[in-house]
Amino acid sequence: MAFQISRAFKDISLSFKRHPVTNDLITLKNENAIKNSVINLVRTYIGERFFRSDIGTPISRSLFEVQTSEFGIEVENHITQTLVNLEPRIQLKKVNVSFPLDKNELSVDINYDIIGLAFPIQELTFVLNPTRI
Repeated sequence: MAFQISRAFKDISLSFKRHPVTNDLITLKNENAIKNSVINLVRTYIGERFFRSDIGTPISRSLFEVQTSEFGIEVENHITQTLVNLEPRIQLKKVNVSFPLDKNELSVDINYDIIGLAFPIQELTFVLNPTRI
């Protein structure tokens, strides 16, 4: 598999805040842009985005289900499939999902390499709750 060589990645921040000096929208660069993209892909429901109903995962809708080891494996597979298919800027290394007892949340750990940039392996950890904050 051939990897593309890239110089930089840049995305618009979804906060839509303006830069205080230039008055332009704030941008995210390189590892921060990719990190934001990975989190957004995992937190997006399938069918939530207009005209792109294939983007996202069914994970957030199943947070109230009984959490078993099979459920954890299924969630890991959904995340892996989504990131491999929809985020070409990374090479996925590991996805681990854990769920603390007596809490309606999932802890997600994702490790990946950024393709085309000389960064160390990125380690991303976040929590999925039944409702967004």
